[in-house]
Amino acid sequence: MEHKIFVKNVGKISFGTMLSRIFGYIRDMLVAYFFGTGVFADAFYVAFKVPNLFRRVFGEGSFSVAFMPVFCEYLHIKDKNETQKFLNIVFTALFIILFMISVFGVFFAPTFARIIAWGFTDDTEKIQLTIDLIRLMFPFILFICLAAFLLAILNTLYSFFIPALAPSMLSFSEIFYMLTVAPLFVSKSQIKGLAVSIIVGSILHFFVQYLKLKSLGWHLKFMLDLKHPGIKKIAVLMLPSLVGLSADQINAFVDNICATLISRGAVSALYYSNRVMQLPLAIFGLAFAAVSLTSMSKAYAQKDIDALKSSLNYSIRFINFTLFPAAAGLMTIGLPIIKFLFEHGKFSCAGSIMTNNALFYYSLGLPAYASVKIFANAFYSFQDTKTPIKTSIWAMILHIFLCMIMIRLMDVGGLALATALSSYFNFMLLVIYLRKRIGRFGLRLIIFSSCKSFISSIITAIVAWDVCKVSDNLFVSVPVAIVLSLAAFIISSYILKSDELKILKSTFVR
Repeated sequence: MEHKIFVKNVGKISFGTMLSRIFGYIRDMLVAYFFGTGVFADAFYVAFKVPNLFRRVFGEGSFSVAFMPVFCEYLHIKDKNETQKFLNIVFTALFIILFMISVFGVFFAPTFARIIAWGFTDDTEKIQLTIDLIRLMFPFILFICLAAFLLAILNTLYSFFIPALAPSMLSFSEIFYMLTVAPLFVSKSQIKGLAVSIIVGSILHFFVQYLKLKSLGWHLKFMLDLKHPGIKKIAVLMLPSLVGLSADQINAFVDNICATLISRGAVSALYYSNRVMQLPLAIFGLAFAAVSLTSMSKAYAQKDIDALKSSLNYSIRFINFTLFPAAAGLMTIGLPIIKFLFEHGKFSCAGSIMTNNALFYYSLGLPAYASVKIFANAFYSFQDTKTPIKTSIWAMILHIFLCMIMIRLMDVGGLALATALSSYFNFMLLVIYLRKRIGRFGLRLIIFSSCKSFISSIITAIVAWDVCKVSDNLFVSVPVAIVLSLAAFIISSYILKSDELKILKSTFVR
């Protein structure tokens, strides 16, 4: 029964995320239509990486993994008034920090641009556009990080659907802008207007979740107390994780700098390939990561280590069950999918080939990306943020080394392969450290279950490849190939008596 509740909560996140990603892909298709993989798109996506860096720190990254276990502890130990006070104090401190960072970012936009877009420095117009876009988008972090704060609260309160759906507000704002306002301007003004629409979307993202929070009987107001023990505890947990997050961002910066040195369109190709890969990762991998952190934090607060191990084991088995076939499908018919999604307007066939080159190798690492999140969450749940740092730093060193070698051999695909291989390395280190920390957690069962999923995924890839060759019309062949390959995976999993399929079936029946 516990597993069925677990899957039900994951299903809420997956459904909300799927709806949000649909809006996201409509947005990406419109951006691809208007700007392709040219100068404006490259400048936009490079500029967007700067506020996203701070979003990873004070949003879904270091702050969330430090905040959620502490908030969970308050929920189970303190009364509601004390917990409400804790939320207000954290909200106030976070607001002040984010506001200061927003102002700081606007003033130092030229410095950020020259660091992250090193390859643009020879093009005066391109680097200036990047600076302008950074300045326009930096206030984005204020509301998007506060929205991530609300997401952490709502997930800890076992509210999953609205937080998963809320990011669609960002896409909705951009879609509305591109369909109604953008055609009135020329290209440079169009891309700047798109940056402004992101700010509007982040505000909507925040307020949609705040309405849900109020409906659950909680609210937020300004209350400053930097000496509150909860603030101190979050700060202590955040400091080590900031180092680990820095490793992730250094990886992103290395990829970005290398991409700016390859050829025009490489930055955009990395972005679009990452977006396609992120769909199954978000719907399944990150959904399980979100629920597992809540579940494992609760188990640790209640000193139930067996329940923690059970959540960990089940999460890993299920993400392999869902992401193995996703990876197989993307690696097999990635090019038709990219052409189907993006090859319209200014997005060329050459752009599709470059994007697929990166997508193939990104997809290879799909199970590793999610597994790293799950295992890191296990450490975060018992408030150990140091161990994931050690593994991420070693993985970062390997990533940089691989990028230096593979960019010369494989162009943009080498950057994606370096990311995949370093993620598998990080995953293996986390497994070793966790085994030493909590003992056995059912690794044999994970391997046995994953072998079944792997066999079914091979069948999935064969069916997808064969079906996609039947018709040259992508609007027919791609959807049919996806549906039939999914059916092949379900049938083969049924024949192999997959436990995950049985639980999925019983959950949907309920």
